[in-house]
Amino acid sequence: QVPVVESGGGSVQSGDSLRLSCVHSGPSNRIFAMAWFRQAPAGREREFVAVLEWSSGMSLLRESVKGRFTIVRDNTQNGKNSVNLQMNGLKPEDTGVYYCAVQTVYSPGVNYYLPEEYEDWGQGTQVTVSS
Repeated sequence: QVPVVESGGGSVQSGDSLRLSCVHSGPSNRIFAMAWFRQAPAGREREFVAVLEWSSGMSLLRESVKGRFTIVRDNTQNGKNSVNLQMNGLKPEDTGVYYCAVQTVYSPGVNYYLPEEYEDWGQGTQVTVSS
């Protein structure tokens, strides 16, 4: 497994912004997608937030974050594969541990919403939004 490093979490007030970064050190020709998932407290399941398909540049967002979050490729990381998740208008329900996930194996008919589609995962970064 190739290391995946996330950064940018923190504690903010409702309405504030944060930008999460994810860097994956593997070869770019082995990347099919990079995504963000989050896990809220109290043992809830890990849920899909956003994905960026590497070759096409297509992005998908979960419905509750559309218009507030964007996922973009970061080309400033010295040739490493990197994405940023810009989060604006944060709400308390956005609180959780955010994980970066990387798909490195091609999957026909891939369902980006499923954690099992991704092979490499980061350790997570905490985002806490207070009302």
